[in-house]
Amino acid sequence: MIDGRRRQDKAGDAGAPAGAASAGTDSAPGAGSARRSLISKFVPHLALGRKLARHGVTADQVTVVGLLLAALTGAMIALGHLWTGVALVTVGGLMDTLDGAVAKVSGSSSRRGAFLDSVTDRVADAFMFGGLAWYLAAGSRPELALLPFGILATGNVISYERAKAESLGWEGKGGLMERAERLILLAVALAFNVVMVPLLWVLLALCVFTAAQRFTRIWRQATAERNGEPLPSRAARAGSAAALSAWRPARVESRWRAWREARAAGGSRPVRVRTTRPRRRAGEPLGSRLRSALATDRPGSRQARGGGGRPHSRLAQRRQEGAASALRRRLGNGR
Repeated sequence: MIDGRRRQDKAGDAGAPAGAASAGTDSAPGAGSARRSLISKFVPHLALGRKLARHGVTADQVTVVGLLLAALTGAMIALGHLWTGVALVTVGGLMDTLDGAVAKVSGSSSRRGAFLDSVTDRVADAFMFGGLAWYLAAGSRPELALLPFGILATGNVISYERAKAESLGWEGKGGLMERAERLILLAVALAFNVVMVPLLWVLLALCVFTAAQRFTRIWRQATAERNGEPLPSRAARAGSAAALSAWRPARVESRWRAWREARAAGGSRPVRVRTTRPRRRAGEPLGSRLRSALATDRPGSRQARGGGGRPHSRLAQRRQEGAASALRRRLGNGR
């Protein structure tokens, strides 16, 4: 997997410690499974991971296949088949996302899988950049073979910074050039082999900048902890949580919301007020229909007293008045 973890959230880079992985983040099993099934319909790699899991494919098997593809990628690059290497890097990136998807949909996320994933990511990088170094060493300027090794060494430093920081309880994610971005830029350099060497220099410079960026972030957390101050990342999360908790109670009070909550808590069914007035007949003028409705609703009218109209108008009027009074009582009680 690209991020070196099999978790519900997407991390940024490989090299995280095995203890940092978790089996899942869904608190309610029913809601979590429903949400995962809904997401898998729209996210391609999750849908493919669900199909693989149904056929009995495990996340560890997908990880091993990705490692074998990385070895084949390094061999193709070393032999000079750069376009084949680009295709294999793309397929290998897909395999890196599939092992996490299979682990999610099958519920097999574990620290053992996270450890295997992190180790295979390091070995896969060694295969690909080692093949690139072999290809450059066979060219007219063999000294350029040190360039892929420099990128590989810097990438390992980036991953180790995160692993060590998280083992000490600090936040080590983030940065400009994480493993996914490194593989994307490597594929671009292989595709445009005319400018491969300048792109590799750019990749090396960005990796050095990312290593320095992570080191600065972790150093600030270490300094804050030594001085007894709250860690910047934890303080930011605590501030956002406090702001969210302060915002939630300040909701707009609504009778309909209180009625819905009482209904969800086991309240009675709502009263439906039925009218005894017939619908507007075809061809009847709207003015006469309005006059008839107003005359019916008027307390002293002949229709309201039950002196005319249909035989059961008085019974219908009592039902309507009872339903209206019941609705007024409910609204007055806040239900």
